[in-house]
Amino acid sequence: MSASIPAVNPDRVTALLARERTRFAERTPKSKELAARTAAHWLNGVPMHWMVDWGTPYPLFVTEARGVALTDADGHTYVDFCLGDTGAMFGHSPPAVADAIRRQADRGLTTMLPSPDAAIVGELLAKRFHLPFWQVTATASDANRSVIRWARAATGRRKLLVFNGCYHGAVDDTFVALENGKPRNRPGLVGEVRDVTADTRVIEFNDIAALDRALATDDVALVLAEPVMTNCGMVLPEDGYHDVLRKLTRKHGTLLCIDETHTISSGAGGYTATHGLDPDFFVMGKPISGGVPAAIYGWSDAVDEKIKAYMATREGGYSGIGTTLSGSALQLACMRAVLEAILTDAVYAAALPRAEFLERGIGTLIRHHALPWHVVRVGLRAEIVSALEHPKNGTEALLFAHSEAEHALHLHCLNRGVVITPFHNMMLVCPETSDADVNRLLDALDGGFAEISGKLPLRATATH
Repeated sequence: MSASIPAVNPDRVTALLARERTRFAERTPKSKELAARTAAHWLNGVPMHWMVDWGTPYPLFVTEARGVALTDADGHTYVDFCLGDTGAMFGHSPPAVADAIRRQADRGLTTMLPSPDAAIVGELLAKRFHLPFWQVTATASDANRSVIRWARAATGRRKLLVFNGCYHGAVDDTFVALENGKPRNRPGLVGEVRDVTADTRVIEFNDIAALDRALATDDVALVLAEPVMTNCGMVLPEDGYHDVLRKLTRKHGTLLCIDETHTISSGAGGYTATHGLDPDFFVMGKPISGGVPAAIYGWSDAVDEKIKAYMATREGGYSGIGTTLSGSALQLACMRAVLEAILTDAVYAAALPRAEFLERGIGTLIRHHALPWHVVRVGLRAEIVSALEHPKNGTEALLFAHSEAEHALHLHCLNRGVVITPFHNMMLVCPETSDADVNRLLDALDGGFAEISGKLPLRATATH
């Protein structure tokens, strides 16, 4: 580490976290009352237990979300850069999606039969993501499960390959990790009785030699990959890595799925289109329907031939791939609205300059406060990394993580009316994010950085 950039003072971080927790409790008495009521009937007091992963003394209860604005139960308003951890990446209740929901509500929500939007959405998906065949699921987790099963059926192989520190939703097969170079079930995997490593191999991202060894046995059905790792902190692919990944999977008869659930921030066609990737399968969840639960997965002509060949020999009976509410009229109506009005090159072109502005601003603040951190950005998604250099893989990213500092910064921002994620301090810019919103976030971060560094804030007297 450079002598001119000291390590973060842990006492300052601890003190900041304690002060911000106290301030949060003073500002949100109605959320505290609601938390006491919900504790009687919900696990950890929330309808989905991740909702307590914010490092707050109790959950913040939100009464309204519109565009980039949140309102809590105490009437405080916030600029939202978390955006439902990508689920509301295009803003809360985009007008096109809200209109589609209202129209479809009068026509029926689900029938287990296709609506006329199916033809249009299929054409839009094929045009946008350059794969011809598609299916709808309720979540990206379901989409990834489906892809794994189709890949195994199409290839006749059992093995799956993932990357250490990856995230592909609640898919048990992917919950493996490397510990001192050895694979194991991820710690904390609740209720799993199998040794998942029996059929799932795990290697480090960006390690070409490990990739070659893992595929050389010619028994891997599928490589399931985020194009940029996002769950352990942002890990960028090294130059040429995706080219080698595609070359080696083809060499060994292994199918490749790119999971774009987070990296759709890259552009209207995702990281895949932006960087010219050529996967066999493509998965996207969360924002594809503007916040209504839905996901999609698509596949190539070559994969379609394999699937049809398998289906021609399959015995009759329950296939088990899909759920009753998948492909509903409501999902398709919302997807059509997103694909036609929001997931477009023009929308990204308008929003990307604001994300670049945010990236530059954070970089300037980090340098001013001489913090041993840096900022990384993938399209509309930015993140503060607690290290001077980019992590090369999941192990490095997890070693670099500074969870107490992350919680302290997120709470400092939250108490000043700005929401960023509590993990990795990830931030999203959406079409409705303004320069004023970005400046408000930079002001909040500047104050938090000052508390940690001991330096005066940079922006206190600066003009925006």
